[in-house]
Amino acid sequence: MDPMQHPLKTYPALVATMVFWGLSFVATKIALESIPTFTLVFTRFSLAALIFLFLRRGRKWPSFTRKDHVKMALLALFEPGLYFIFETIGLQHTSAPKTALIIATIPVVVLVLGALMLGERAGGTSVIGIFLSFGGIILLVIGDPEFGWSLEGSLLGDLLIGGAVISASLYMIFARDLGRRYSSFEITFVQIVYGAVFFCLPFFWEVPSLAWSFITPRSSLAVLYLTVFSTVGAFLCYNYALSQVPVSRAAVFVNGIPVVTAIGAWVLLDERLTVIQAGGGALVLAAVFITNLPPGLIRKKKRP
Repeated sequence: MDPMQHPLKTYPALVATMVFWGLSFVATKIALESIPTFTLVFTRFSLAALIFLFLRRGRKWPSFTRKDHVKMALLALFEPGLYFIFETIGLQHTSAPKTALIIATIPVVVLVLGALMLGERAGGTSVIGIFLSFGGIILLVIGDPEFGWSLEGSLLGDLLIGGAVISASLYMIFARDLGRRYSSFEITFVQIVYGAVFFCLPFFWEVPSLAWSFITPRSSLAVLYLTVFSTVGAFLCYNYALSQVPVSRAAVFVNGIPVVTAIGAWVLLDERLTVIQAGGGALVLAAVFITNLPPGLIRKKKRP
């Protein structure tokens, strides 16, 4: 399939994913004010699964081959499963700035895995864009008013965040592979159902301590956003995009997520946005643009 076959659908889908997931950190912060972590994640994915079951009413379960069912199970295991667990627990053992820097390496890992597992070779502009986006993330981190140069944190925390990076990268690889044979709707539906099942046990372990009466309307609205936009909408959009463009080009949009988060926190949570952070955000967005320039356009510009 030509990676530029549906650019008018693919790139809006990637931008929508970036916005939905970027604002999800703001929504998660609000939801966690009165809802425990695993209860929040299970509620988010189980409600999303119910939405898909409603949309698919009367239809059969997607007909994956046995081999592809294994890939689908691994896809859901990596994202949302292990990614959420690694990131949630890792943040308890390492600093937020260091977490942001480690997570920003996802496009680099995807670049390597895409070449090894899918045979996708990234062009020079993709490599330049990925490393420019990492530089932008560094500016976002050091521009935070609460940033500390110590970047303290334990080795365990760093390794857990590293596990989140590997999990997210493998999710992208498997979604790209499955997207060559199945629709994004089928992939997302099964992924979300498996994700809800994955978080059942942590939810039942956590629910006895849940104070239902303390759940606020503000947190409930945040859960609604996380379900409809950050889960159903974002995964549909991203899985579709992964079926259309090389995985390295889709992965660089991940580094645009902190930019949206910083702007969202500034607007919705009244957090400060410094000039350095704004510059870092601009660099990340420029890197996303450079990475996704059509190769033919670059060659034409080089000709006299």
